[in-house]
Amino acid sequence: MKRKRTPPVARTSPQSGSAGPRKKYVMRLFVAGATTRSREAVLRIRHLCEAEIPDNFVLEVVDIYQQPELARANQIIATPTLVKERPKPARRFIGNLLNISGLFAELDLIPPPKAAA
Repeated sequence: MKRKRTPPVARTSPQSGSAGPRKKYVMRLFVAGATTRSREAVLRIRHLCEAEIPDNFVLEVVDIYQQPELARANQIIATPTLVKERPKPARRFIGNLLNISGLFAELDLIPPPKAAA
């Protein structure tokens, strides 16, 4: 039985000749319609991924109005919600995506800064 997959909106591939295998980050951003808040969330996440993990991520943007079944299946209760599916463990970040450093630390995309001694 085949699973139906939604094609990602933005897809990049690893650079050839890079040193060693890298983990591919797979993320879904759930937004509500074509609002200013939704557009800002999409731009912010794309910019962040392109700056921090270039050529190493797949970002799928899901409009919950156009794909309500995906929102239900992923138990989305608020937007914007960013879900990091891979590498495991899966993580979620809900709300305004303004705190970029906190967002990346919470999603385990980069290690949190070490506390000064």
